Amino acid sequence: MINNKVILITGGTGSFGNELVKYLLKFYKPKKIIIFSRDEYKQDIMRSNFTSKQNKIIRYLLGDVRDLERLKMAMRGVHVVVHAAALKQVPAAEYNPMEFVKTNVHGAENVVLASLQQNVKKIIALSTDKAANPINLYGSTKLASDKIFIAANKITGSNKNKFSIVRYGNVIGSRGSVVPLFLKNIKEKKKFLPITDERMTRFWFTLGQSVKFVIESLHMMNGGEIFIPKIPSIKIIDLAKAMAPSLRLKKIGIRPGEKLHELMCPKESSMNTIEFKNFFIIFSAQTNINDKIKEFNKSIKQKAKKVAENFEYNSFLNPQYLSVEEIKKLHKSLNLI
Repeated sequence: MINNKVILITGGTGSFGNELVKYLLKFYKPKKIIIFSRDEYKQDIMRSNFTSKQNKIIRYLLGDVRDLERLKMAMRGVHVVVHAAALKQVPAAEYNPMEFVKTNVHGAENVVLASLQQNVKKIIALSTDKAANPINLYGSTKLASDKIFIAANKITGSNKNKFSIVRYGNVIGSRGSVVPLFLKNIKEKKKFLPITDERMTRFWFTLGQSVKFVIESLHMMNGGEIFIPKIPSIKIIDLAKAMAPSLRLKKIGIRPGEKLHELMCPKESSMNTIEFKNFFIIFSAQTNINDKIKEFNKSIKQKAKKVAENFEYNSFLNPQYLSVEEIKKLHKSLNLI
């Protein structure tokens, strides 16, 4: 599925794209990896992070997912697309809504249309917990993107292209997240750490885990699935204690469009959700869940079951939390402490 195949990554110069390329080159033998992004400087930096031998496999194409014709050209001969391009800063979305719509919604539509025209066999898009019952503009655009991808499975015709989604929560240390903010305060020897609300919880996921789960989902996907990993939660106050136990906490209030707790499986989707040992899958409302359980039990040899009616998977009710010491240990392994 990956060996000797051509893989295109939209938004490929980001932290996820860099990590995904490293993973593919280490564990697989792709024929070609195409980085499709709009920033020439980031492409140059990325190129310098790989050896000349590795760069013979990697191609760097300038382009924007807003540009359908450029996407069509980029996808010629491509077997797999990983759609990672997005605008994602929650506060920025509230003040620049149309820019987020152009990239996250129209961009998703363009990826679908180009993939269909060039007959790409597998297309998987990265989503976010904020797409589940969204209360902000960013989450709303990603929900629309998810809907576009899932619906695309109905218009593939005889080509049987497969479109699926991977949804997960915070990637530790990603741009705009709380960890870089805390590190900045610690480095500048501030006397406090700013927190939005003492009750706040978040799912906690490493970059490496996110890449591995996307690859696993690529192998499992049959088209129409939203794959959701089971991952631990943290309390924001425990994160502060782990990173700077001697600093006091200063409450600054929740930012525009921010949630107190994160949600990945809304109860409204419980009738269309199945559970495995380490992940969930949400299907569209038109799906026969019993048929899907049989299908996945056979294809991946894991036992699946329906979740209970009104089941909800959120960071507050999550049965798995990281302790302060576990957060310290994890962050140390990531060189964040």
